Amino acid sequence: MEMMDSIQILKERYLKNIKENPTVYIGIELEFPIVNSQGGATDTNVAKNLLKRLLEEYDFEAERFDRDGNPIQLKSTKNEDRILFEVSYNTLEFAFAKASRIQEVEERFKNYLSIIQAILRKENHEIQGKGIHPFWAENDNSPVKYPRYEMLMQYLSMGKNMDGLHNYPEYGAFICGSQVQLDVSRENYLTVINVFNQIEAAKAYLFANSEFSDSSWDTKIARDIFWEQSMHGILQENAGVNSKDFQTEDEFFAYLSKSALFTAERNGQSYYFYPIAANEYLSQKTIEAYSLSGEKTNLIPSETDFKNHRSYQYQDLTTRGTVEFRSICTQPFDRTFSSAAFHLGILENLENVKTYLQNATFFQQEGRDYKALRRRFSKKELTASETEHIYELTKTLLQLARAGLIARQLGEEAFLPSL
Repeated sequence: MEMMDSIQILKERYLKNIKENPTVYIGIELEFPIVNSQGGATDTNVAKNLLKRLLEEYDFEAERFDRDGNPIQLKSTKNEDRILFEVSYNTLEFAFAKASRIQEVEERFKNYLSIIQAILRKENHEIQGKGIHPFWAENDNSPVKYPRYEMLMQYLSMGKNMDGLHNYPEYGAFICGSQVQLDVSRENYLTVINVFNQIEAAKAYLFANSEFSDSSWDTKIARDIFWEQSMHGILQENAGVNSKDFQTEDEFFAYLSKSALFTAERNGQSYYFYPIAANEYLSQKTIEAYSLSGEKTNLIPSETDFKNHRSYQYQDLTTRGTVEFRSICTQPFDRTFSSAAFHLGILENLENVKTYLQNATFFQQEGRDYKALRRRFSKKELTASETEHIYELTKTLLQLARAGLIARQLGEEAFLPSL
C-alpha cells in the first residue's frame, strides 16, 4: 500500500463525520478551580472525596480511576454528562451531553453545582468562576495519576528553560476554560473558522478572566501566553489564533498540516517527543521518544499515529463534525453560559456577521493581524481610542448574536453578556 500523504490523512480524519445539513447541537465543557476558601493549597483529598461521594450517593457511574483507585471521571446514569478532574486534582470539569438549547444544560449545571458546593463547603472548599486557580502557587500541581495527564505534563516539562517559552510547564494544572462545540457542515465550516477567528479581539474584550499574579505579563488572558509560549506553541500553527483567513479547503488543510504530533502509542505504552509538524511526520526515519518512566526509545512513525493528532487552535475542527471554540476563560458564575450563547448566536447569523466583518471599521482602524489584535485587546489598560474601537465592534457583534438567538425563539438571548 502506498503511503498516504499527511494532508489526505488529516482530511479523512477531520471531514469524515461532517454532515451535509446538520442539526445544530450545543456541546458545553466548563472547567473550574477547586479552591480552599481559607486560602492556601487545595486539599486534593477533599477533591478526591468529592468524586467518591458523587459516585456513592448520586446518579453517577465511574468511567475512569487513577492508579490509587480513586474515581477521576464520572458519567451520569441519566444522560451523557461527565464530571472529571482535568489535568490535576485542583480542576473540576463538567462535560455536558450535547443539547438542543442552552437552558437544558443550565438546569443540569445548577443541580450539580448545588450538590457539589454543599459537599465542598463542609470542608472549607468550593469551585469558583475563575480562569486561573487563585492559589496556583501553593497547590500541588502534579498531574492526575493517569497516563494521559502524566504524559501531557511530562511533555510540557520539556519546555522548561527553553528560549522563548515561559517557565510554568505545569500551567495545565491551574488554567480553566469554557469551551463550546457547535455542529458545522461541509459547506460552512471554513466560514465558521474564519469568522470566529476574526473576532478573537472582541472575545478577548468580552470574556477575559485569567490575569496572572506572578508575572509582568500585561494581559487579562494569561491563558493565551501559557498556551502559545509553551511546547504547544513551538509550531505557531498549532495553538491559539490562526494567523490568516482560509480561502479554500486545501489552504486550511495545508495550515493544519503544520500543527504538531507529539505523542504515539506502542504496545499499550504512551510515548512523547519533541513536536513534529504533521506534514513532516511520516518522512522521519525514526523519532527519539520518551516513555512515562523516562526511558528513551526510537519510534518508527506510522500513519496510525495520526489518531493522536489534535491541534490547540482556538477554532478547532474536531473529528466529530463540530468546531470547538477554545479561547474563552472560565467565566464568573453569573455569566457561565454567556460564551455559549454568544458563539451560538453568531453561528445562527453567520452570513450577516461575515458580511459585516468584511467592511467593519474596526479592521480599517486596527488592521487584520488577528493574533496581534487578540493580544492587544486583552491588555490590562486600553487607550481611549482602542476602547472606542473595540467597544463598537463588540457592541455590533452582540447585536448580531442577539438576532441569531432571537430567530431560534428559545429565549437563549437572555444568556448574552452585556457590555
